[in-house]
Amino acid sequence: MNQADIENMIQSYMDAEKAVLEGKSIMFNGQSMTMESLSEIRKGRAYWERRLSELQAARKGRPMYKVARFP
Repeated sequence: MNQADIENMIQSYMDAEKAVLEGKSIMFNGQSMTMESLSEIRKGRAYWERRLSELQAARKGRPMYKVARFP
């Protein structure tokens, strides 16, 4: 996926989150989402935001992983 596709997915998740917060029931990826689904919507948005960060980091020449250092 390219950056525009990923940004479109993030926007879709943000729109779904906003609609659910306003008390609406929506259809997203073929599933009915209500307030109980808010955590799933937020997980999906976080996933796509990570994908965007990884793509942008890869373009800057940074590795797509983080190194943990323990004392």
